[in-house]
Amino acid sequence: MSYDGRHLLADLFGCSGLDDAALIEGALRDAAAAAGATVLDVRLHAFGPGAGVTGVALLAESHISIHSWPERGYAAIDIFLCGRRHDCDAALAILVARLRAGRVERHLVARGYAAALP
Repeated sequence: MSYDGRHLLADLFGCSGLDDAALIEGALRDAAAAAGATVLDVRLHAFGPGAGVTGVALLAESHISIHSWPERGYAAIDIFLCGRRHDCDAALAILVARLRAGRVERHLVARGYAAALP
C-alpha cells in the first residue's frame, strides 16, 4: 500500500484584502477548484474590521488554510492535498493572485508511506 500527498506551506508578503472574509472565502474555493480538489465545507473567522481572518477549506483530499495579518500584509498558507492528480501550485497561484502578494516563500513537503504486506 502506498500513499502520496504533498503539503505546501507558503508565506505571502505585501498582500491586500486580508481582512475581507468574502474575498478570502472565494479565494479558498477557487484555489481548491484550480487544484482539482473537492470542497466539503469552508469555515472562516474574521477578527473584526482591519483585523485578520482565519479560514479553512475542508477538502475530500485534505485542506487549504489561511491565517492573515492585514496590519503586516502577511498571510500564512497551508495546502495539503492527497493524490498525484491534485495541483498544489495551481491552488497557490490563485491565492497569490487574489491577495496580490508581492513576495512568496514556499516549501513543499512530500508526505506519505509505503508498507509491505506479509
